[in-house]
Amino acid sequence: MNHMRKLEKMYAHAPCNEYFAPRLTLSKGKAEIRIKVRPDFHHAAGSMHGVVYFKALDDATYFAANSLVDDVFVLTARFEIEFLRPVSSGEVLASAQVTGDDGRRIEATGELFDETGRLVGRGTGYFARSRVPLSEGSHYA
Repeated sequence: MNHMRKLEKMYAHAPCNEYFAPRLTLSKGKAEIRIKVRPDFHHAAGSMHGVVYFKALDDATYFAANSLVDDVFVLTARFEIEFLRPVSSGEVLASAQVTGDDGRRIEATGELFDETGRLVGRGTGYFARSRVPLSEGSHYA
């Protein structure tokens, strides 16, 4: 099994994903996350809470970065997010790609779209290579 499929398998087995039920598609330096919007994701004003924007964008940028690193986990060092429009139903798609790697940190940018293709958020993540092997208890196999 190649690195991309192993990362997708690892993501599918992450306990935190049981609640959000995201779907990851991965290629070298790029990632997409899809999440179906549910009413229990809404805040008091009836739109999707920012935690879902963050999860989708952080996960997509993270896996775009980790797709280029096949021996260790990368760690989110910093993340910047911009909320552009509310979403209350349908599905969201976070699309991310690596935009820089200086050998110390990997930068990846992502955009979040609603099911009509409208841009609803964007984010930039900065990721550092850890010392934790991907093979350590992560379902990376």
